[in-house]
Amino acid sequence: MKSIQSNIKKAKKYLDKNQCIAVPTETVYGLAANAYSNVSVKRIFKLKKRPANNPLIVHYSDINKLKNDCYINDDFIKLYRKLSPGPITFILKLKKVSKISKFVTNKQNTLAVRFPKHPLFKRLLKSLKYPLAAPSANMSTRLSSVKASDVIEEFGSKIKYVLDGGKCLIGLESTIINLLKKPTILRFGALDVSKIEKILKKRVLIKTNSKKKIAPGQFPLHYSPGIPLRTNAKKPKKNEAFVLVKKRKSTMKNYYYLSKNNNLQQSAKNLYSLLRKIKNDGYKMIAVEKIQNKGIGKTINDRLNRASKY
Repeated sequence: MKSIQSNIKKAKKYLDKNQCIAVPTETVYGLAANAYSNVSVKRIFKLKKRPANNPLIVHYSDINKLKNDCYINDDFIKLYRKLSPGPITFILKLKKVSKISKFVTNKQNTLAVRFPKHPLFKRLLKSLKYPLAAPSANMSTRLSSVKASDVIEEFGSKIKYVLDGGKCLIGLESTIINLLKKPTILRFGALDVSKIEKILKKRVLIKTNSKKKIAPGQFPLHYSPGIPLRTNAKKPKKNEAFVLVKKRKSTMKNYYYLSKNNNLQQSAKNLYSLLRKIKNDGYKMIAVEKIQNKGIGKTINDRLNRASKY
């Protein structure tokens, strides 16, 4: 307990000095900094080599702190009550009086907000007087980090501190929903769209490739292991790693399993770690067998399709 408290104090000390640190969430690790500080936010973009027109998600401990920065509406309240804290990000209208850095929003009047569930991150947020901008802790277009060691592999000594919260429970980013007008999914994520529709009692639109970038995860190339990847493969080519979701009778050295029995939840959790391992094992190409396009399988396919734009 003492070490947890001292780690949170250490993280807070860096953040108060406008530094970037890595934080654990239930989805993936985030690269966090004070969302009210231009200096801090610019550091995130520089560290990640992230395009300036790719907005950031801002993390809050609770709805009361959010009210300083955003207007809230009925759809948001319904979803917040049932799904937050958790792997859902809301696009809301920004208040003119908000202190959120203009670099967070790409100078737009909207903000992507989330309430993370990871106990360590929640405690850190409660100890701060500002919310945290925290995109995934990886170089832009590359695989997200799901363990502290992934973050160190990505950034080395460039990152001041990693708050280690173990391996992320979900392993894929949050679902993003735009609540400005008609509820619209902008990014498939860890939360099934049908669950959102059930709570709102209405259909939601799907617009994951919008030209106007008001949320992360909409660029064509994203989540890439840094080597060519092809999807819906029946068998691997020579010298290609083969990613499978179901156990095969014959196992080859180049076979890698996301799960042994077509478990999509398990496949989601293992996706980034496995792709990272394949790259580190020295393979130059990856083939992935067809994955069911339902539930979180839609999110896995979204990530693989963007990764294949290498």
